[in-house]
Amino acid sequence: MAIITLTTDWGLKDHYAATVKGKILSGFPEAIIVDISHQIPSFEIEQAAFVLKNTFPSFPQGTVHILGINTEESDRFAHTVVEYQKQYFIGTDNGIFSMLFDKTPDKIIELTILQESDFFTFSTRDRFVKAAIHLAQGNKIEELGDIKKDLVQKILFQPVIDQETIKGHVMYIDSYENIITNITASIFKEARQNRKFNIIFRSYEINKISRSYTDVAPGEILALFDSNGYLEIAINQGNAAGLLGLGTKDMIRIEFS
Repeated sequence: MAIITLTTDWGLKDHYAATVKGKILSGFPEAIIVDISHQIPSFEIEQAAFVLKNTFPSFPQGTVHILGINTEESDRFAHTVVEYQKQYFIGTDNGIFSMLFDKTPDKIIELTILQESDFFTFSTRDRFVKAAIHLAQGNKIEELGDIKKDLVQKILFQPVIDQETIKGHVMYIDSYENIITNITASIFKEARQNRKFNIIFRSYEINKISRSYTDVAPGEILALFDSNGYLEIAINQGNAAGLLGLGTKDMIRIEFS
């Protein structure tokens, strides 16, 4: 079983996703192609890193992940393939890889394979697919290019914690408009120390953590820790981000007393 996944900002209107899938199947008909998302906001590598970071641990060893976001290569941002926890990640080293991994990758290779087109605006089709097929067929990562020592660093903002507060921000808004923050359950538990708390944003406050959306009546605001352990602000059967006026990078504050 050879799995190749796609995470992109292409949307579903245009031909880009279908073209890449066709290219994969033309070179490797046995491949299983999985769409992780094609709805990443344009050029938002932080959003792409969040989505893939919370997805790839569910995939088996040997899976190849193509990152089709902001893929233009430059002297600073090289086309790169990374091996991490026995999975492979192909994209442009513009900081996205550094936000994906909690530990140092096992191998980092700067791609030197030639693309089959004279045009340079569709690297995913013309170069990344070629590398993905190579890996999915069980070939060595080292055959794709030169060893690279480091990745470009771009660190996702971490919560700021002191004795009385946690200051975090909105990291992602899902298709239900649930608001996902960068405050994890472990950070909250360590800082709380069994004290009372208020979760504060805009003119709203929440002073308890729910276990599920139905812990409150339809239309009411709640806070819970989602399946990946992040603090989430939601409205039962409602669209929290739109109704509460929150967007990515807006502040969420927790005060302890």
